[in-house]
Amino acid sequence: MPAELCPPYAPFFGFAGVASAMIFSTLGAAFGTAKAGIAIAGLGTFKPELIMKSLVPVVMAGIIAVYGLVVSVLIAGNLNPSKDYPLAAGFIHLGAGISCGMTGIAAGYAIGLVGDSCVRAYVHEQRIFVSMILILIFAEVLGLYGLIVALLMNTRVTGLVGVCD
Repeated sequence: MPAELCPPYAPFFGFAGVASAMIFSTLGAAFGTAKAGIAIAGLGTFKPELIMKSLVPVVMAGIIAVYGLVVSVLIAGNLNPSKDYPLAAGFIHLGAGISCGMTGIAAGYAIGLVGDSCVRAYVHEQRIFVSMILILIFAEVLGLYGLIVALLMNTRVTGLVGVCD
């Protein structure tokens, strides 16, 4: 029975979770950074004194990649292919990585669109800055939700230790 619970291919799913968290969240962060960065470059030609305050969307997009890094490191810390690794743990790690990665893509996309629009509007009306920050916070929370779900899923793996003995 233990051979059925811990097949040799089980770590593949755990490593796929590591890759999913890192790749997808980084793609979201890259999109958000690029989209908001284009708007900041346009703003800099008209009002260079506003560039520093306009970097907020780029910083918030970069945090999305950090969420993926945290989840990837935590999942990779539980992986040791030389020891028995339950298939259920592999699926849990895969789900944790996908939840963090997909919410990272969604958050990065939202931050990029909001950052682009608000920075372009910020050139004409400086009072929009507070509204931009509030909307960016709501977009960032999407990635935070994925991080929380991934952390909760990762804690469920500790109950599977010793299942293959």
